[in-house]
Amino acid sequence: MERFEELKKAVEGVEIVDAHAHNLVAIDSTFPFINCFSEADGDALSHVPHTINFKRSLKEIAGLYGSNISLHAIQESRQCFGLESSTALCFKAAKISVLLIDDGIEFDKKLDIKWHRSFVPTVGRILRVERVAEKILEKGSNGTWTLGSFMEIFTEELKSVADTVFAFKSIVAYRSGLAINTEVTEKEAEEGLNDVLCAGHPIRISNKNFIDYIFLHALKVAQSYDLPMQIHTGFGDKDLDLRLANPLHLRNLLEDKRFMKIRLVLLHASYPFSREASYLASVYSQVYLDFGLAIPKLSFHGMVSSVKELLELAPMNKVMFSTDGYAFAETFYLGAKKAREVVFSVLCDACVDGDLSIPEAIAAVKDIFAENAKQFYKLDVSSRYSDVKPFLSSSFQEEELNGSLKDVTFVRILWIDTSGQHRCRVVPQQRFYSSVEKHGVGLTCACMGMSSTSDGPAVDTNLTASGEIRIVPDLSTKCRLPWARQQEMVLADMYIEPDKIWEYCPREALRRVSKILREEFDLAVNAGFENEFYLLKSVLRDGKEELAPFDRTPYSSTSAFDAASPILEEVFASLQSLDIIVEQLHAEAGKGQFEIALKYTECFRAANSLIFTREVIRAVARKHGLLATFVPKYALDDIGSGSHVHISLSRNGENVFMASGESKYGMSKIGEAFMAGVLNHLPSILPFTAPLPNSYDRIQPNMWSGAYLCWGKENREAPLRAASPPGVPHGFVSNFEIKAFDGCANPYLGLAAIIAAGIDGLRRNLSLPEPVDGDPDILKENLQRLPVSLAESIEALEKDTLFRDMIGEKLLVAIIGVRKAEVKYYSDNKEGYKDLIFKY
Repeated sequence: MERFEELKKAVEGVEIVDAHAHNLVAIDSTFPFINCFSEADGDALSHVPHTINFKRSLKEIAGLYGSNISLHAIQESRQCFGLESSTALCFKAAKISVLLIDDGIEFDKKLDIKWHRSFVPTVGRILRVERVAEKILEKGSNGTWTLGSFMEIFTEELKSVADTVFAFKSIVAYRSGLAINTEVTEKEAEEGLNDVLCAGHPIRISNKNFIDYIFLHALKVAQSYDLPMQIHTGFGDKDLDLRLANPLHLRNLLEDKRFMKIRLVLLHASYPFSREASYLASVYSQVYLDFGLAIPKLSFHGMVSSVKELLELAPMNKVMFSTDGYAFAETFYLGAKKAREVVFSVLCDACVDGDLSIPEAIAAVKDIFAENAKQFYKLDVSSRYSDVKPFLSSSFQEEELNGSLKDVTFVRILWIDTSGQHRCRVVPQQRFYSSVEKHGVGLTCACMGMSSTSDGPAVDTNLTASGEIRIVPDLSTKCRLPWARQQEMVLADMYIEPDKIWEYCPREALRRVSKILREEFDLAVNAGFENEFYLLKSVLRDGKEELAPFDRTPYSSTSAFDAASPILEEVFASLQSLDIIVEQLHAEAGKGQFEIALKYTECFRAANSLIFTREVIRAVARKHGLLATFVPKYALDDIGSGSHVHISLSRNGENVFMASGESKYGMSKIGEAFMAGVLNHLPSILPFTAPLPNSYDRIQPNMWSGAYLCWGKENREAPLRAASPPGVPHGFVSNFEIKAFDGCANPYLGLAAIIAAGIDGLRRNLSLPEPVDGDPDILKENLQRLPVSLAESIEALEKDTLFRDMIGEKLLVAIIGVRKAEVKYYSDNKEGYKDLIFKY
């Protein structure tokens, strides 16, 4: 591809004129974000996630935001960035230097045109003539209008803004089609006006005679002011009759000598009538073409085919670009990004075929993306995108906009092993960006066979010192270390060879079961973690240094929070800089114990965030001369620490765990079946979520950790708690909490096991038993005790065939091998658990 390097640079570097788009909306607008991907509405929106455009666009936006590839994750990223910063990111990536906005669409909480000037150097208005007419009629009384009185006001309105707009626009194709009657009479228009008025409010002009009449009149006004007219052609939303949107219907208008001097642009590539549009542009001097909306809404092949068809006959100096962006900044980014890719592909083919030389193709790039529109709309453009100083809500986002800063020295590449320990390899910044970010670094296969007690592989894992894998950075997770700004960290996936994921990779295990859930049930799991941890300080006792609790205050103590505020405030600020949302924090019941609860999010992102949260808490505590530990039972005579996880199900971004109507337990049928699957397999889930012998010192009766196999509604002594947080209607359940999940668990493996069990519940349509409302320990004669040791939970797992298929047999063997090594070591070394505080 070296031959086309200069062409590629031209395509990627050109600052574009976006000649047709619409207003953005506020972040809290009721206009659904899923409309970013489709012209559909109503029930048809449920099918949008199955379109090629949706699947491709989701990946593109996730790549821009560094989020996981899901609608929910992207929406959360938008919320985290805020409207101004997400818009700045999208417009910087799009490199839009001029933006012309048709503000005739009425969105909920639509932002005015002035607002957009913070992000684009030149912003102008396109006047939609039908909307002008409708607003006039809506203001007056139906009985007072005559054609003459209406046309007088309509003409004055058009002329009053003609000097301030860059073009008029018509959507006549939506109302009565493009076969415009150029000879429509005043009498016919008067009758048409009466027909419109009789239809009542809100006014919608659809009578063909009346709309043809005002369209022709608007053309005359536009021509007198030397303004062009944009005309919607081709596809759109469902109230358009596509048969009447073929631009060939415009022939009578194009042949009319009154209008041969007005410049007309056919929008949307006239798709699927792109060849017809190309023909019209080739034989009528007043016809120009714009290929917005066709890009990015079609498949890549469809986009390439449409642009090629436009260029088959049309002069290249008559073809223009627009994003047709609307409501969401992401639509502008997608339109610009895919247009660059498509035009590059089309022009490369033209060069290969001998139709164009490279210099001619480069000239075409400049014309199509900018110069043609500048001449067509008579734009006087001196500003460049780089002149804009967009609003930024944080230093983190400023770095994201401006690229990685040069003061980075090291990049930490993190992975979480089978035993749940955080490990990293560190490389200098130059090596990372020149090689490692693409190829990764080598690592022994034994890395997934290590226990908390040894840095060598456990005997029964089938992993040895022989063999090597690659840990390859997941660049969507790369971020600055808030406590060491000269370093970055990134989470990694494990590969056995290029493009082949290693079957022992924990992150892949979570992806695999999430894919099954999505493909079989069109569901995704959202998760939110609570992080309980102890803060320990160094003290001297009898001349020896010991670690003691930071304080000795009770649950939710105000004095504890006062004492820990400098630490907690720094933790909070650090998490904010990483786009991790904290919902609440407080002192817990243990001496020196605290809890930080994270906002629920898509499960893969939740796991990523949990890892970064642990890193932040430990690092900030260390900075303040303390040690933070997530060990389940740091002191056997005190309260344990968990990492309770809240689980819900979503479909197309909506919580479907909660019942939509009457329900026995306040949850949906699919919610109950999923939760029943988790309850049914809970004993064999424990080796994933409670991975150490010390974990079972925590899972005891009357310790708020859930010791019996049961569930309850808001019962915090049940291992599964159906939750109804504030804001959820009375009697309904929005999620369930799993209490037997602690801070030594690998979150990818823990969530993978939970989802696998939930899938089994869905497949078998399981039902929940009756909830336990009181203390389970009082009812223990009628309840099954959860495994009292890691050895018992391993035994349950070995008998459960579900996880062999879901998690993968080799990975499961390694997990069980590591767990057995933990059992043996801590059985032989009763005081060994005391060293865990330095590892977790």
